[in-house]
Amino acid sequence: MWVYSALRARSRETVAQLYKSGGGVFANPYLLLAFTTLFWGGNAVAGKLAVGDLSFIALTFWRWSVACVVLLPIAWPHVVRDWSLICRHRWLLLGLGAIGFTGFNLNMYWALQYTSVVNVVIEQAAIPILIMLFNFMLFRLQVRLLQVVGLVLALLGVVLTVTSGQPLSILDSGVNRGDAIMMLAGLCYAVYSVGLRWRPAMHWLSFLFVLSVSAWLVSFALWMTESVQIGFSVPTGKAIGLVIYVGIFPSLLSQLFYARGVDLIGANRASLFINLVPVFGSLLAVLLLGEHFRWFHAVGLVLVAGGIYLAEMAARAKTSAT
Repeated sequence: MWVYSALRARSRETVAQLYKSGGGVFANPYLLLAFTTLFWGGNAVAGKLAVGDLSFIALTFWRWSVACVVLLPIAWPHVVRDWSLICRHRWLLLGLGAIGFTGFNLNMYWALQYTSVVNVVIEQAAIPILIMLFNFMLFRLQVRLLQVVGLVLALLGVVLTVTSGQPLSILDSGVNRGDAIMMLAGLCYAVYSVGLRWRPAMHWLSFLFVLSVSAWLVSFALWMTESVQIGFSVPTGKAIGLVIYVGIFPSLLSQLFYARGVDLIGANRASLFINLVPVFGSLLAVLLLGEHFRWFHAVGLVLVAGGIYLAEMAARAKTSAT
């Protein structure tokens, strides 16, 4: 009982202190949302830096290990209050965590073994288009002409990126292995996003913690299987630093900052900042990894971002008209 009381007090103090100690930062939605997308863009860079030091399975497992430990004292009181809901929807929550948290990140880290960060973040930016497609196919949601135009533009941007500016080459040699795996990661996140339609009405910290635990369970099984096959290894200092980064910044702080940004300016305006992920990711890849940002990356990025913008504007116009 004393453990629960301590965790509840810690949760209230932690969240309150974060907002108060942040001062102007937590009152500035644009700065918060910029940091959010910077952290998400840095996730791909961290995955690339881990190549050779940490397997993509180990990085995924340790990421969610750190996230669960850090999130526990903050989320625990909400988890206790939402426990009946969690038990009732345990299989849905396990599936969402496995697909959205483990499936997406594991495949993205895997893709980075074979392709560049710039490619990955541009392909990642096209995920909203996949979500729109799934919603149309599964639920027959009405699609406007402008949304179709946005879809085509975004797909052209992805094709231009994965074929290095030579779209017809896809007929002869297909696509790079890493780009194909990243498309699988995008499918995982699109399925997860569509599945959020059935999200139980629980506190967002409970939801984040339970999905993080689900991701940890799935990635633990994969990590144990890998470790039994190739042996356990002692992580390097670089690997530990990368694990701490992905476990705290893109996993937790980005969620906290994004939620605060939505509180301040609303979900519609906040969602537009997601288009900065490929911008920050590409910039970090060039500055930290020495990757080349070529003309087809620039054109692909413009097509993807422009296509998503058109699709979002059409969707909002449809919503306001109903």
